[in-house]
Amino acid sequence: MGKVVMYSSVSVDGFVADENDQPGPLFDWLSSGDVALDDSGIVKVSQVSYDYTRPYWDQIGTTVVGRHVFDITDGWDGKPPAGIDHVVVVTHRPAPEGWDPEAPFHFVEGVEAAVAKAQELAGDRIVEVAAGDVGGQVLAAGLVDEVRMDVVPVVLGSGKRYFGSVDAQHLLEDPDEVIQGNRVLHLRYPVRRLGSDEQKG
Repeated sequence: MGKVVMYSSVSVDGFVADENDQPGPLFDWLSSGDVALDDSGIVKVSQVSYDYTRPYWDQIGTTVVGRHVFDITDGWDGKPPAGIDHVVVVTHRPAPEGWDPEAPFHFVEGVEAAVAKAQELAGDRIVEVAAGDVGGQVLAAGLVDEVRMDVVPVVLGSGKRYFGSVDAQHLLEDPDEVIQGNRVLHLRYPVRRLGSDEQKG
């Protein structure tokens, strides 16, 4: 089964968007270089960021997002972002009216069921979980293997937190990778596996 990775670009003070769901400068690093990260030609990064990010993107089989992200992106018009094969949407509501049933989007209730579905779809490839409320719930459920952050040198002050509403201590291992790009610091932390009593601190 593929690894479950929680991921997002994040401000130094731990936010993935402001109160109005705007990322502000969090994605500026994706246009700060001269190496195309995908076929669109829009996303251009430094060579260092390309060498770190492209192999990761190529390993992702399925992305798990919350219904809020799905709604504010209009479901990416039924085409998963960044060439990903499937998107699993954690939601209590059915697909929107008129939604194409052939689109590779799966609407699942509850994070445990969503991760199980995502792993089934991804096979031995990575399941990426979007950071935020859903990512925090998946971490709290003990289902995240790795936390990846692209830390951007900005302080947002308030907004949507990377770890959502997580209110318990979770220990991570020392970072596997710490890579400096243009206006971004790429970090990768394995999640420490402890007994439930130890995990809660």
